[in-house]
Formats: sequence, C-alpha cells, structure tokens
Amino acid sequence: MSGPHTTDGHRRVLYVIACGSPLARHVGRLVDLAQSDGWTVCVVTTPDGAKFVDRAALARQTGHPVRTYYKNPGDPDVLPPADAMLVCPATVNTVNKWAVGITDTLALGLLVEAQGLGVPIAAVPYTNEAMAGHPAFRASLARLGEWGVRVVFGEHVVRLHPPGTGERHLDAFPWDAGLAALDGAARPVAPVG
Repeated sequence: MSGPHTTDGHRRVLYVIACGSPLARHVGRLVDLAQSDGWTVCVVTTPDGAKFVDRAALARQTGHPVRTYYKNPGDPDVLPPADAMLVCPATVNTVNKWAVGITDTLALGLLVEAQGLGVPIAAVPYTNEAMAGHPAFRASLARLGEWGVRVVFGEHVVRLHPPGTGERHLDAFPWDAGLAALDGAARPVAPVG
C-alpha cells in the first residue's frame, strides 16, 4: 500500500490526539503504524494526556513538537494542517465534552473545528466497564457517530475491564483499529482556489 497522499503526491497529515489514559504511554506504537501506512503524524494531547506521554521521544519520532495548549495570539502554527484526525485513546471526559461542543482544550478545539471543516475523524475509546456504562457516554458516542465520526468501540474492539484494572489490559489494545476506520475515509481533497 502506498499510503495516504494528497493529489500533489505529498504525504497526508494525521493528528493523533491522545487523552489522559495510561494507554497514552504507548501512543508511539500508533505513530509507528501510521507512519508505516504513509502518514505524516503529529501528536496532540489533552492536558491529562500530556502526563502520560514522553513528549521528547514523540517529537523525535514524528519530527514535530507535541502540542497540548492553545498557542498565543500571533504565534505561528507549528504543525501542518491535518488531513485526518484519530483520537486514541479517547477518554469518557473528552468524548462527552466533544459531543456537546466544548473547546476548553486544544485537542477539543481542533476536533470541533475539524468536524466543521469536514476532516475525517475516528475515535477509539479506552475506558472501564463502569464508565462505559454511563448513559451520557453512550449518548455521546452515538451522537458523534451520527455526525460522521468513525467510532471504534465495543467488545469486538477491546473488552471492557473492571475499574482499577486497565493497566493489566494495555497490551491487548488494537492500535491499528483506528487507522483501519480511517482507511478510505481520508481521501484527497481538491485544492481550493
């Protein structure tokens, strides 16, 4: 597979958005998979996600700084524009805020804006069975799905675990599931103007 490319042959840009989960410690695995598929990858974390990742290692791996906070007015953008976004791991907190349009973090602001621009987005939640059972979370997943977000969630993806046992299940996480959901969805967009 030649990987995702724009109409002018450049590699397409994937924003990997990592939320505050112990699983985020291993987001470099997702970066490797995406790069193998031909993506240029940029990592953005939520503030809680930043607590789990090795920012310096991810910057070396991607060639781009890891972003967590909004830039100051007048500061240049340090990341290329995204052609697709993958929220992985997606937490209950981020999913619920995103589904109601809250933009109090850079990650959420990027997601809300990307939806408005029609950028393909996939989300792969990682949570425990108690949090996954909350009606607001289920409603938020359904709402995002109705809006075209490719939600990759359920027992067929990763088994839910009891609260407090998530660390024991990290190695079973299917890092390629979100990329598979984006496959074919992130088609080249005709140049504007």
